Amino acid sequence: MLDNHEIIRVSDNAQRSLLDAETARLASLIYAHTSHDGTYGVRIPGLYVIRYSHIEAADYLHTIYSPAVGIAAQGKKILTVGQEVHEYGGSRIFIAPVALPVAMKTIQASPVEPFLGVGLYLDPQRLADLVPKVFPQGLPKVHNRSAGYVIDADLAIMNAVVRLVDCLSHPGDEKLLAPLVMDEIYIRLLRSPIGVNVAETVFADSGVQRIVKAIDWLQANYSQPLKIADLAEMVHMSESSFREHFKSVTAMSPIQYQKALRLQEARRRMLSNKLDATTAARAVGYVSDSQFSRDYSSFFGSPPSRDIAKWRK
Repeated sequence: MLDNHEIIRVSDNAQRSLLDAETARLASLIYAHTSHDGTYGVRIPGLYVIRYSHIEAADYLHTIYSPAVGIAAQGKKILTVGQEVHEYGGSRIFIAPVALPVAMKTIQASPVEPFLGVGLYLDPQRLADLVPKVFPQGLPKVHNRSAGYVIDADLAIMNAVVRLVDCLSHPGDEKLLAPLVMDEIYIRLLRSPIGVNVAETVFADSGVQRIVKAIDWLQANYSQPLKIADLAEMVHMSESSFREHFKSVTAMSPIQYQKALRLQEARRRMLSNKLDATTAARAVGYVSDSQFSRDYSSFFGSPPSRDIAKWRK
């Protein structure tokens, strides 16, 4: 007969095998809905799928990571937020509860086994509707926060994600069944070890929800001069409390956050609109060309002209 420890070990192995099978099934579905490398929006609002068949040797992709859940079904990625570094792959999940400037890089992929991922943008209204049901007694106290979280997926949430992506294979399911499966994913996420960290972003008048409002303002007004005292007053917090909360939620100060927004937008304009560095710098709020060049070089690793020439090439 098996003792209790052996029974638990057998059960764990069985769960691992089932989880691996669901992860492989998810990878197969993602591959079926991606004809070549890239990030694809699909017919289910808020859902996107990703396929990349090469590893970036040196350069990180800098972008604004909207509040979302990401799963790498095959391959691995690394994301840097401020000073925090997150690596995820296999059946691990990356969760960004708020919009974050990130640097990301694919570190495991090949033409034979490409990186295959799926993402789901977090809908604040849908979360707000579900939070009281999952936490009927209110939110428990949060002791630790991060600018992003990596957790191991359990079988239930992986199965739900598989069923959501599978809705793309059956006409009509994306309208009838996908919204129900998305609610299931949200509920399972809220009941996960970091569920309360997600919930507090939509919990009325919580400290984190006030930071979310400040982030929304910064994204809409990144080119405007920033006074921390004014922004703190706008979200009804003391300046010291605002600074502390902002860094705990984003892993950077408000000034660093605004700088990341400005530099990423300047780079986008130079690449997409073919603006010169001076014009792009003025458009995002810089008044000094030399300061813009120093900040740009520090952030992206090369001065504007060299960096843009490299990406265009």
